[in-house]
Amino acid sequence: MTSANDVVLTKRITLTQSQGDGDEKEALLITLNRPSKNNCFNTRVCHELATIFHEVANEIKLHDAVVRPTDDGSDDDGRLQRRMQQKNKLVAVIFTGAGKSFCAGADLSNPPNPLHQSSDLPHHLRWNPVHQMGRVGVPIIGALSGHVITGGFELALACDILVGDSTTSFRDTHVKFGLAPCWGLSQRLSRRIGPGRARLVSFTAQPVNAVRAYEWGLLDELVDDSLGRAVELANAVAANDPLMVRRYKRAIVEGSYVNHRMGLQRERELGLAHYMEIVGDGHTFEGAKEYITDDGRPRLSESKL
Repeated sequence: MTSANDVVLTKRITLTQSQGDGDEKEALLITLNRPSKNNCFNTRVCHELATIFHEVANEIKLHDAVVRPTDDGSDDDGRLQRRMQQKNKLVAVIFTGAGKSFCAGADLSNPPNPLHQSSDLPHHLRWNPVHQMGRVGVPIIGALSGHVITGGFELALACDILVGDSTTSFRDTHVKFGLAPCWGLSQRLSRRIGPGRARLVSFTAQPVNAVRAYEWGLLDELVDDSLGRAVELANAVAANDPLMVRRYKRAIVEGSYVNHRMGLQRERELGLAHYMEIVGDGHTFEGAKEYITDDGRPRLSESKL
């Protein structure tokens, strides 16, 4: 349970796609809560963010753990039933900031230790919020507004989807103050907007406004209400097969670490493992068939789907 005095707030949101169908789905809303400081992060904020994302990642991994019944089909200890009751409840994370800004970077009065945040040692990675975000198996939707600066820029780039309003402004000030990025900005930005534009942003330390960010693909959507739109997107995610969403994210993330050929190979490996599990379950393909042939559902114009 969080309170207004916490530097990071969390709240579970029941998604409308799940209401009344007996299969409740949730999104976790994570809010940086230092609006008077433009949500600049200090050591405490970093540790709390790392803890929250660590726990979310472990929760999802627990739900994905395969608990098989005994050979005769029995399940005496009820583990399978409990897993079926609780699996897939959390389908998305929404990450935002209180007040007028998402995050204006580090609070220089008490910044996190840069040596620790740059370290690959396990006991340092445990308190690295961006590393812990990378462990989360469901989509992370960033709902942005106002300042998204340097370390805040890196937190945003660790999200899977970014939506922002017209006040959103990105800026990478590492070179202005002689600081080195350690949460992925030098790698992730070029993958989003291309190496030339990434160099332009990082070498000049000039701001990128919302319109240009959207034109460049840094923002996936430019909207009037970024948080409201993030909830809508979480609802759209909740309408789909949650296991396949998680596995699709895994394929995309793991493919981003390797070249194109190896990424395609990894997709085939994950696809084979998925189909070996579901073929013959009597549900997946029948569900797809029912969806396609259902004349009563809303359809896109001039589309069979």
